[in-house]
Parts: sequence; structure tokens; C-alpha cells
Amino acid sequence: MIKSSGGCVKVESSKTTGKPSAAPHKINVFTLVMITAAFVISVRNLPMMAETGLNMIFYALIAALAFLVPTALVSAELATGWPEQGGVYVWVKEAFGERLGFTAIWLQWFQMVIGMVAVLVFIAGSLAFVFNPALAANKLFILAVVLVVYWGATYLNLRGMKTSGRISTVCFLCGVLVPGLLIIILGIVYLLSGDPVQLDLTLNTANLIPDFSSISNIVLLAGFIFIFAGIEVSAGHANEVNNPQRNYPVAIFIAGLILFLINVMGGMAVAIVVPQQDISLDAGIMVAFTDFFAAFGIVWLVPIIALLVAFGAIGQISTWILGPVKGLQVSADTGDLPPFLQKVNENGIPKNRLILQASLVSVFRLMFALVPGVNNAHWMLPALTILVYLVMYLLMFLAAIRLRYSRPEVHRAYRIAGGKAGMWFVSGVGILTVLFTMIVGFFPPKQIPAGNGALYMAVMGVGLIIIVLIPLIIYQFKKPGWIPDTGKKEV
Repeated sequence: MIKSSGGCVKVESSKTTGKPSAAPHKINVFTLVMITAAFVISVRNLPMMAETGLNMIFYALIAALAFLVPTALVSAELATGWPEQGGVYVWVKEAFGERLGFTAIWLQWFQMVIGMVAVLVFIAGSLAFVFNPALAANKLFILAVVLVVYWGATYLNLRGMKTSGRISTVCFLCGVLVPGLLIIILGIVYLLSGDPVQLDLTLNTANLIPDFSSISNIVLLAGFIFIFAGIEVSAGHANEVNNPQRNYPVAIFIAGLILFLINVMGGMAVAIVVPQQDISLDAGIMVAFTDFFAAFGIVWLVPIIALLVAFGAIGQISTWILGPVKGLQVSADTGDLPPFLQKVNENGIPKNRLILQASLVSVFRLMFALVPGVNNAHWMLPALTILVYLVMYLLMFLAAIRLRYSRPEVHRAYRIAGGKAGMWFVSGVGILTVLFTMIVGFFPPKQIPAGNGALYMAVMGVGLIIIVLIPLIIYQFKKPGWIPDTGKKEV
């Protein structure tokens, strides 16, 4: 496109993609709520919550107040102050420079690549209950489902934000909200029916407040905190929503409320119906749901619920595929990634990065399925994922504080109350929670044989350092030729 300015002619062209870029599709508040909810809400957490009995209320309240609320408040202020695409990259870059901005968005993206492997395995396990529960132990079945689901979701996301938004909405409504509400309603019906309640509802100190002299209970609190992680990722779509300064905070707070209610009420419902000793996370989530529906004499519903639950998790996969990648686009446009990874298709989707991350997920899963001995470390991935993600959150909270001082002139449609002291308090709570969870993340889990704790902590520490160093090394050695043509030339 040619523009005249000050007697000169500026030739303005878009990034070379091979095809002209389509106009960005705008999404409404409802769609943004669905996208945000799809990032963070899943019924697969309900058995874990149910296993803690009435303690779940304490755990959930602490996790919500100490992590979910600070994350939502800080994300709302930062996204309305800097509503352009990029999310955590833009926020951290504005506060600490491009190097740490790239590090933050890279960590958000990388933890998704690792973490999605576990979600894909969960999808395969759920689908096994649709056909034959024994398939959940079949490595080839799990591998096939992982590859088909992830590559299929990648293909659909290449069609653009409009398609991605529809997938998130339909999958969340059918695969999370419907089974979640069904479980909650059945739990209420069971409670009112007079049948024996499996949850001790006695309101005493032991039931309401966990015994934190036990390390396992401290680790559980860290697990609850991570249930509420991810709500900030939808900021990557902030510039695609109508009136982001008003609608983004509304969407993120609604999604946060839905997240809290479904997890707590759903967990309570499962705990009321299924005896605590029968809730085994190792046995699989669908086993707990089978026991739940057996109490109502509707075991025939299990395959249907399994299909819906898998459908909901597929929606989460689809949403996570695009969220961090869209945030990474702004960083790529400044030359932090090679030109090959900067290209977008006619729908504005970074196709090469989507293909790269699908390939990485496939390699991870192939290793665990086919390479002897590697599967023994499979359980370490979630722990490492948590540590990686927490470093990003640490940068985000610190950036929020820094920007109150370095960029006070920027208008935030939503601003945390209390001035700088209010920001220090909210972000400070978030920072302390992150540091606490990181420390707990180094505690060896029960799967670690006695005497191997030091080795476990060393592996986790070295792994975390390597993952954090990778984006710093990429940034240090990026080439001038990676900086894309701005598209403006004086002629």
C-alpha cells in the first residue's frame, strides 16, 4: 500500500506470507470467556479435589485468594494498559526490556509444549472408556490418539481465530460445562436423597484446616495453586476482542469465577458420593467417575461422559495450541526468531510455529511410548512444567510493579485499587505464592525411592536452569537478518 507523507512517498507492505492477510476477526465477550475458560477449566481435577475431603475448601480458597485473584487482577490491568497482541511478552518487555520479554513468552510457550503431553494422555484414557477401558493401558492406542488429536487440532487452528474460538466455545460447553454441571446436580440429588454421605461434613478444625506438619499436605496446596494457572494466556487475544479495555477484565473475572465454582462444587459432589478410600488418582479419573455414576445406577452413562470429557480436553488442547503462539508472534516480529518461524498464513496464523510445536509434542510422546526406560521419568514432566511456568509468573508480577513506576502515564482502563501500595500488595501476594510453590516443586514426590531425593532435586534444578537459559541464548545469538522488513521505505 502507498501512502504520501511530508512530500515523500512511503511504501507500506505487510509481512511476506505468500498470501494477503485477511482482516482480523473480532471476538465478543462470550467467546473470550469461553476461550479463557477453555484454557484453565477441566473436570479432570475433580477427583484430586475430592480426595482431600472438606479440606478442599481451605485449599481452594487459599489458592484462589493467593494466586488466582492476583493473577486475574494483574492480567486485567496489564492487558487494558497494553491491549495489543503479545500478552506477557509485551508486559515484561515494557518493564524489563526485550530480552526478558522474550524469555517470559518463551517459557509460557515451552511449558505448554511439555504440559500438553499429559492432557493428551488424559484424552486417550477418557476415550478408552468409550470403547474398552483396557485400552487405557495400551501404549499404541494412547500414541495414536495423541497424534491424531494434536495434529487434527493444529490443522483446525491453522484456519484462523474464528475457527479456534468456535472450537473452544463448543468444546467447553459440551465437554466441561455439561459434565461438570451434571456431576454437581447429581451430587445435590444424592445429598437430598438420604443415602449415606461418603464425605465427613463435620465442621471441626481437622476437617476444615489441613495438617501442614505433613509434607504431603503442603505439596497438595501447591497442586491446588497450579489448578488455577493459565488464566492470563487469553491476553494473547486481547487485541482481537471488541473494546478490550472494558471487555477483557469482564471476561477474565467471569472465567475465574466459573473455574472456582466448577472445581469446588464438582469436587464436593464426587466426595459426597464416592468413598474417599476409593478415589485413587493413580487408578485414573474415569474410574472415580465410574464409581460416581454407579451410585445412581447409571453406569451406562460412563461412555457418554467419557466422550464429553475427552471432547472438553480436546478444546483445551486446541485453545492452548494457539494462545502462547499468538503471544510469541509479536516477539517474532521484532526479530527474536528466525524468518522461517515468523511467517503467518492468510488467516494470520503462524503456521510454521504451529507445525514445529506439533512436531515437538509428537517427539515427546513417541519417546515415552517407544524408547525403553524413558517412561520411568514420565511423571517428572508435570513437576518441571510447573517450575517453568512459575518463573514466567514471577516475571509477570514483577513487571506489574515496575510498570507502575516506569510507565505511570499509560492509561489502564482497569487499575488495581490502592495506588502503588495496592499493586505492591496484590503482586507481592502473587510473588510469595509463586516462590512458595517453586520451593515445594523441588520436594521429591512419593514415587521417588528413599535416598534418591537429592538426585531428584538436582535433575529438577538443572532442567529448570537449562530451559530458562535457552531463550536467553537464542536472544544473545540472534542475527540482524532475523529482523523483518518493517515494510516502510522512503522512495
